[in-house]
Amino acid sequence: MTATAFEYGPNHAFVDPYAVEDGTGSSVWWPPANGQREGDYLLPPPRPADRLDIAIDPRDRRRLELHAALTAAGIPPRPEDREAIESLSALSGSINTTIRRWLHHTL
Repeated sequence: MTATAFEYGPNHAFVDPYAVEDGTGSSVWWPPANGQREGDYLLPPPRPADRLDIAIDPRDRRRLELHAALTAAGIPPRPEDREAIESLSALSGSINTTIRRWLHHTL
């Protein structure tokens, strides 16, 4: 037997398994962390000791930066653009910087 959407009735209260009591009897989405003001739910800052010690190849970095620049300019890369992006990423860093500067000025 498969369940349908209305098998258990249409009136269900939303239950949030992550909500916690705030001390007044009402639940909150997430309690503020130490040092955060109420309503500020930002992640804690990264800890440098937990960073991985892996270097990114300059070509890969240029490819990622080009993807980000295209997306920020409102031109999200399509799968068929992959060959062009790979070719542009193989060019020198100064050419890649120039392309990203041109894209930045299109905003």
